[in-house]
Amino acid sequence: MGNLVEKKQIVAELREKFEKASGYFFIDFEKMNVAEINNLRRLFVEKQVEYRVAKNTLIEIALEEIGMKFYDRSFIQGSTGIAFSYGDPLTPAKVLKPILDKSEKPKFKAAIVEGVFYGPDQLKTLASLPTKAELIAGILGSLNAPISGIVGSINAVMRDLASVIEESAKKRSA
Repeated sequence: MGNLVEKKQIVAELREKFEKASGYFFIDFEKMNVAEINNLRRLFVEKQVEYRVAKNTLIEIALEEIGMKFYDRSFIQGSTGIAFSYGDPLTPAKVLKPILDKSEKPKFKAAIVEGVFYGPDQLKTLASLPTKAELIAGILGSLNAPISGIVGSINAVMRDLASVIEESAKKRSA
């Protein structure tokens, strides 16, 4: 990767991915063998997570171009792979956690989820957070419960009103 045009193209590509992604996870794949890397890539593809490897200097330039400034840049060292999530920003965490529970490869470096930085010790926290779909289902479920109670109450009032009208009609006809 010698020429400047290629490097500028890679930076532009990375910048676009960083801008579009709702979450991106930085991992160190250095001690992984080919089979492990291929398995990780397969799992990411299954969950619609894009995985990209690039030189650290190009990653750093792309992050700076989108306005990300870091005091501690240690997560952009060594062999760096980036998992981009365009849907649910926590999907890469849900893919990585079971792998890291069994092995120390790959190594989780950091994540940026919807603009918030998470360090290397926060993968478990990220993986345990509910997905957007789970949050929405929970909110809808809690909203649905009071609504069904209100509907039941309205139905009871209507039923009572109908019986009062029916009794009143019987009395008038008698």
